[in-house]
Amino acid sequence: MTTVTLPTVPPPRRLTVSPGRSLAELTAWYGPLPVRRRRIPLAAAGLTLPADAGQPAFRFEFDDRELRAVLSSERVEDLPGDRLQLTADLDIDGTPFPVLLRLRVVDRAEDRLLVVGTARLPYRLLRRATGFRLPWRLPATRLRLLVAAEFA
Repeated sequence: MTTVTLPTVPPPRRLTVSPGRSLAELTAWYGPLPVRRRRIPLAAAGLTLPADAGQPAFRFEFDDRELRAVLSSERVEDLPGDRLQLTADLDIDGTPFPVLLRLRVVDRAEDRLLVVGTARLPYRLLRRATGFRLPWRLPATRLRLLVAAEFA
């Protein structure tokens, strides 16, 4: 009788952002001019690394009176120069809106990942699809969502 040792598969790892270690900002642009810049608190952010070397999953939850939304990644692509490109959905009031978030990896260690990224959102399409509105006195043609987070 022989015994065989089966390889163990490590469980998926979940990294989260501790309080005070993240930043989110929403900037409204009208043509080439920034009209309004506002910091938005991140309620939670998480990164799930699967055990079988599959696609990692990013999730950002925004909690503000202007923007209550969840950004969750569907696909993550590696780009040259320590960059990631996330194809994601921005879920506002149950309505998903497709977003392309480009992240730059600032620092990477075995148990830590520091990323900074931006997404450009066409305001008119976002308003029509999800009902998201800025105050009436602020004209905008596009929005820029900036996210900086340290996952540990």
